[in-house]
Amino acid sequence: MNRKSFQFSFIAAAIFMILGTTAKAQDLYDINNFTIVELNFQQSNWDQLLDNLVSAGQEGRLLGTATVNGVFFDSVGVRYKGNSSYQANQTKNPLNIKLDYTIKNQEYDGHGTLKLSNVFKDPTFVREVLSYEILQNYLPASKANYAKVYINGNYIGFYVSVQSVDKYFISNHFSNNDQAFFKGELTNSGPPTTPKVWGYFGADSSNYSNYYELESDYGWDKLVTFLNILNNQPQNVEDYLNVDRHLWMLAFDILCVNLDAPVNFGHNYYLYEDNAGRFNPIMWDLNENFGVFGNLMGQGPGSVNLPELDLYLNSANNNYPIIKQIFINPQYKRMYVAHLKTIMEDFFANPVYMTRANELQTLIATEVQNDPNKLYSDAWFTSNLTTSVGSGQSFPGIQSLMQSRMIFLNSQSDLQAIQPTISGQEFEPAQIVANTTFTIRTTVATASTVWLGMKATGSEQFTKQQMFDDGLNNDLLANDGIYGTSLSVDPGSYQYYFYAENSDAGRFYPARAEYEFLEFSTSGNLVINEFMASNQSTMADQDGEFDDWVEIYNNGTAPLNLLNYALSDDGAEPAKWMFPDTTIAANGYMIIWADKDSLQDGLHANFKLSASGESIILSDNLGGLLDQILYTFQQTDVTTGRYPNGTGSFIEMSPTFSSENMSTVSVEEDFLDERKTELYPCFPNPFNQSTTVQFFLSKEEKVKLGVFNMMGTEIREIENSTLHKGEYAYAIHGDGIGSGIYLVVMTTSESRYSRRVVVVK
Repeated sequence: MNRKSFQFSFIAAAIFMILGTTAKAQDLYDINNFTIVELNFQQSNWDQLLDNLVSAGQEGRLLGTATVNGVFFDSVGVRYKGNSSYQANQTKNPLNIKLDYTIKNQEYDGHGTLKLSNVFKDPTFVREVLSYEILQNYLPASKANYAKVYINGNYIGFYVSVQSVDKYFISNHFSNNDQAFFKGELTNSGPPTTPKVWGYFGADSSNYSNYYELESDYGWDKLVTFLNILNNQPQNVEDYLNVDRHLWMLAFDILCVNLDAPVNFGHNYYLYEDNAGRFNPIMWDLNENFGVFGNLMGQGPGSVNLPELDLYLNSANNNYPIIKQIFINPQYKRMYVAHLKTIMEDFFANPVYMTRANELQTLIATEVQNDPNKLYSDAWFTSNLTTSVGSGQSFPGIQSLMQSRMIFLNSQSDLQAIQPTISGQEFEPAQIVANTTFTIRTTVATASTVWLGMKATGSEQFTKQQMFDDGLNNDLLANDGIYGTSLSVDPGSYQYYFYAENSDAGRFYPARAEYEFLEFSTSGNLVINEFMASNQSTMADQDGEFDDWVEIYNNGTAPLNLLNYALSDDGAEPAKWMFPDTTIAANGYMIIWADKDSLQDGLHANFKLSASGESIILSDNLGGLLDQILYTFQQTDVTTGRYPNGTGSFIEMSPTFSSENMSTVSVEEDFLDERKTELYPCFPNPFNQSTTVQFFLSKEEKVKLGVFNMMGTEIREIENSTLHKGEYAYAIHGDGIGSGIYLVVMTTSESRYSRRVVVVK
């Protein structure tokens, strides 16, 4: 097998909103293309005016125009941003550009704000981009790429562009974008030198204004309640905090020595309340990751040996309830270590992180050399990847730091502890019928306790149910290593994972749970089969209108009259729209337009679907629940549907509209001409025997398709030839491939694409 260098592809498909002034152009955060930002101000002294706003401590903005990748925006608002990264006497300052400052919904690909950093304290130019790419495997995290900035015709320099944590970001990661929302931000006048991070200061919300900025219209009472619970009733914290995401954040920060963060400094993060009433930490501002911020708060510069940063940093420090009140729970500590080991194994126990860092530097080297206002030398740009540089302040070499860090962490007894092993899962019966009892089993070794985490697709919170190996819970024989539990669920699609632990260590399966998970769906005769919540140009109704739609499917062998069956987008009103006297054929499809226009001919429901996410509920003529789907943010002109058709779990797909669902579909030639080359998700995933990878080529070109392990080694070549334009599908067989996470990588003449697959043996 040949050693290959590969590129992670974390490029999201461009999302185009139906309403507002939303540009259609290059993906704003396409890592393979630099964003071109051209600002123009009427005032020639624009720099002085922006400096004046900063010195006055104002959040006001200077009005101007912006052209982003050739798309023009009028009356945008611009200000300098940053703390130490901003200097009045430097030309290249970080920028915050609000495209929608004066014109509502003036956006680029749905993004109303651009945040551009001047790469302060990072001679490598890769710390932020690399960090966000790693994070996206475990947590909701911003996208990041690079931008060239011109102001009034003058080239200012080469920037890092990081996706703003705003309502667009929230809509992509949560089912509701109007919940309590805070930014963790210390003020200069408030907290002491060593702040109390996530401390409880009483019921008066004014006591917290020096620690948090309110980003939503309300929520102080919810934040205060959460902090009270964390500090005074930590045994109940899971009802108020997404503990799993919090553990991932702690694992990343402490592993990667990210000390300009709430584990040490108490800022550079957000808190967002999900629909389950729990706050979710969202990480921000990673330019000082990998040891650049080199001191512990209250102890001064050089107060920490970076490679030997404590595995349980601040866990005994009363000023850090954010850590101490979590790690007092032994199970949370074991979960934290399991997450930390997963990040280590994925990226740092092998050269993956350095392979990617070198790829990024190769991508940007010319632009860095041509940056007229870069803050560090070309020599530092190259050498700081591996070795420390700097006079006065030292910037640790990423590789030298993380190699030493790995040696230290691997010497810790808690990382040497024997973890349980978890292998596979089975259902009995294999086809799950809603509202009937079924059993789920998994094989586990070296464990004392095993848990099943499960939630309905689209809902926010996993509930945990203990599994047993006692011969009394449909787990076959007592003490045979097969754990089981029985349960019954409503109609719908579900996500699940396993967690096992002993007194020394824990393990998740899949390893990246809860952010990654396994899936199953219930089956029934009448199901929601496919829906589109943002229809801009795919299918029109009989009046030529591109409305939202829902497709139902009859799995049964006989026709079914739907008189007084119901469809709804509101769980509190399941009979919101009633079917007229109409019949769906056996193995037949039926389309209901969700357009709130009951005066039109045909089936038109009295509600619309929200592209930001909500529920769809199907009920029978007696009010019994038949099927439901809770979904999150939907891409324009992309549907969500069951695959396999009628029975499978919900996945994103190209619309099939009243025909059999496919993970990709054949389309008309004029539509093919507009499509870009794309590698689609593999199905099934996870898989045991085989999975199918499909892709579309927009033109004839040389294609290399292979499977890589997480160390970057190609373990199987699938295709290596010149192919014509069109759709392709290949089977990947699991024989000879062990359990684990792999990348299916497709390389063309212009780019690389990847999809993650999980092999379960």
